[in-house]
Amino acid sequence: MENFRFKGNKLLWNNYSLDIIAKKNKTPFYLYSYNQLKTNVSYFKKTFNKTNPLICFSLKSNSNQKIIKEYAELGIGADVVSIGELKLALKSNIKPNKIVFSGVGKTIEELRYAISKKIFLINCESFSEVKLINSLSKKMKLKTKIGLRLNPNINAKTHSKISTGNDKDKFGLSKLEFKKVIMNFKNSDFIEISALTVHIGSQIKEVFPFNNCLNFLNKTIADLKKANIKIKYVDLGGGMSIPYDFKETKFPLKKYASNVYNFKKKNNVKIIFEPGRFLSGNVGIIISKIIYIKEGAKKKFIVTDAAMNDLIRTALYDANHTILSINRRKEIKSRIEFVGPICESSDKFGEYKKFSRLEESDYICITNTGAYGRSLSSNYNMRPLIAELLIKNNKILIIRKRQNINQIS
Repeated sequence: MENFRFKGNKLLWNNYSLDIIAKKNKTPFYLYSYNQLKTNVSYFKKTFNKTNPLICFSLKSNSNQKIIKEYAELGIGADVVSIGELKLALKSNIKPNKIVFSGVGKTIEELRYAISKKIFLINCESFSEVKLINSLSKKMKLKTKIGLRLNPNINAKTHSKISTGNDKDKFGLSKLEFKKVIMNFKNSDFIEISALTVHIGSQIKEVFPFNNCLNFLNKTIADLKKANIKIKYVDLGGGMSIPYDFKETKFPLKKYASNVYNFKKKNNVKIIFEPGRFLSGNVGIIISKIIYIKEGAKKKFIVTDAAMNDLIRTALYDANHTILSINRRKEIKSRIEFVGPICESSDKFGEYKKFSRLEESDYICITNTGAYGRSLSSNYNMRPLIAELLIKNNKILIIRKRQNINQIS
């Protein structure tokens, strides 16, 4: 239970009483820890110190402007996948030379805007996209740095819905398209092919898929060198896992860092990372209140005021977010399931065979919701988006207010 502990019978998170915070704020709400955010950034930087990469936080994992500003102040850049995220990154004080633009379906409007802002890199995923960037750059009389995202056909050993480096996935250039791009644009006056990019999936728990990726890149860079094409940067994406269940082991980041450093030395390239979940996952939690305890035929249903529109990961990915009771009582053996009020059978958060005894109006904590939590929220069932709070310097800051029903249209 990293960063969680009980003081008496009250649950503390990063040494703050969740019971006190819950009683002062309308539930459900997201709660973030600045100390945890800072710790995560420090750990990532320290582990990759020898490699000295450009670290670009994946805004799709958490799009709260205050959170992004905190990363920016710690020297972190941005990985964006839309014009909205690009504008948010710039508004959050991230310099254009620390922004990479990813995504398989960028529009003309998005590309024109990105080119005009002279961002660090546009990661391209098709011949058509490269052709369009070349044309736009010519019209705008600019030279644009691009990366070519490759599909290495590597099994990332992760959930099928977050696998992105298999040849059945929509992401990245095939071998055929990659060769076509090189042949047609290696001598362009308007684009510079300066980077190779890979991102093979998310929540990858072992190092070997990444090692396979590095081997693939070694060969690709060697082949390009024979054709007198020099690659300056390699964007390794993200994908490193975090333990959602307290029993899971942590991703072996130091081992991966050693392999990346050796790769960097061999190829004399600057490394780029696009971590999202790894930097923000354990930065956030959801505080929710139990509305009802319902006796079912085979188990008890613990009905919470949080729902799948607030956190869809369990319904979407079968994700397991450990749930903790904020008020500790005697643990009892009884099959229970935490469910939300939405009219969907998939509106659920977890099932337990033994748990602390619960009562209606108790508060619970859904852990590790800092990534792909609020950013994947919706107004399904006409439910307002919940508030976001940040613990920083011994203060509780409201960094995004709860939506009211009149704001939903």
